[in-house]
Amino acid sequence: MAVKADIQPDLFGFSPSAGGGELFQPLAERVRPHKLDDIAGQEHLVGPDGPLRRYLLSGQVPSMIFWGPPGSGKTTLAEIFAHSMNYRFEQLSAIDSGVKDVRRALENAEKSRRAGFSTILFIDEIHRFNKAQQDTLLHAIEQGVIVLIGATTENPSFEVNAALLSRMQVYILKPLGPGEIEAVVHRALKEDRLLKDRSIRIRDLDFLLQFSGGDARKALNAVEAAVSLLPKDATELVLTRELLEQALQHRAPIYDKGGEYHYDIISAFIKSMRGSDPDAALFWLARMIQGGEDPKFIARRMVIFASEDIGNADPYALTLAISVFHAVELIGLPEARINLAQGVTYLSSAPKSNASYQGLNEAMGDAANLQHLPVPLHLRNAPTKLMKNEGYGAGYKYPHSFPGHFVRERYFPEGMDIRAYYRPGDEGREKFLRERLDGLWNDRYRL
Repeated sequence: MAVKADIQPDLFGFSPSAGGGELFQPLAERVRPHKLDDIAGQEHLVGPDGPLRRYLLSGQVPSMIFWGPPGSGKTTLAEIFAHSMNYRFEQLSAIDSGVKDVRRALENAEKSRRAGFSTILFIDEIHRFNKAQQDTLLHAIEQGVIVLIGATTENPSFEVNAALLSRMQVYILKPLGPGEIEAVVHRALKEDRLLKDRSIRIRDLDFLLQFSGGDARKALNAVEAAVSLLPKDATELVLTRELLEQALQHRAPIYDKGGEYHYDIISAFIKSMRGSDPDAALFWLARMIQGGEDPKFIARRMVIFASEDIGNADPYALTLAISVFHAVELIGLPEARINLAQGVTYLSSAPKSNASYQGLNEAMGDAANLQHLPVPLHLRNAPTKLMKNEGYGAGYKYPHSFPGHFVRERYFPEGMDIRAYYRPGDEGREKFLRERLDGLWNDRYRL
């Protein structure tokens, strides 16, 4: 079992506790777990058979990305790895660090390596680094100068470049459940050296759990804010709902980008556009923007919506949605909200059809059950003489050689019933497509 390293000055003589800074640390930092057994949640990663526990037991740790919502334990896990394996720990935030900061951290890690120390470089919000900043890390990982642990609240497949992603393991952290948040809070009240002797109780725990939205840090910050309003000389204290509301009244609107509220609002947003209500859709868009939602997440959902819910009823909808996504990437907030609004109002107002999406779902079901059916010979390619002699491509009718660039032909496998998966509706452009297909395949399509 890995042993937690003693807290010692780092290579350059700085002690983690120098200056008595712990007195000024927030509660969430003071009670941060220092071993895996104290972590609430993430059992799939830190449990008896979890990969992170196995890395500690083996004494080896790969470069990793922790993808999860705020307050789920990403920074805590990185620190536990560093302390348990006696690695030097250096932390950067991608929000306020540039290429020079990364290079300086790598130079320090190289000095440490020459002195016999390994380094874990932890980069918070790694998805905010641009490509150039991410590229500076590649060589250091390959040469073993650092073990890189990145934390992100966004899908790394979209936000981390492929070269860096291929060198790292990705582990998904889940929002903490109500029981896990409760355990974190009770542990803090019991063990924090500034609170444990004050006999603090929480009367309306459900309100706190709902407010935290699976974010342990948010719950602890709320407790600390409420405690600060209590009399300093009281020995038995109760945190009531009224006290919590008083402490939190000036906070930003509740919107947890990784929790249930996040999914409820994006669901309302999509359903408003599907229901052709641009006004309601704009309201939910505004709620997401005010809550700090990633505009690229919104734009990606709009691209999906354009094909899933509009499709060929208005083929331009997909073009517009992709243009909005690129505009959001190029401009960013706050101005990108204007591009989002244009896209949302168009998609909401456009004619709707899910015929393409529904057709694919039906075809996928048949394809899974009929994988044994071969491609008919007349539809096969015949690039070699042997294939031609075997009958590949024989009898194929080239549509462009016939009037109207169409000839009746069987394109389904032999032994399979012909089906109409794609059934265009009567809205927008699809009405024309339906009339054309009915004229071509009148035994399959009926108006």
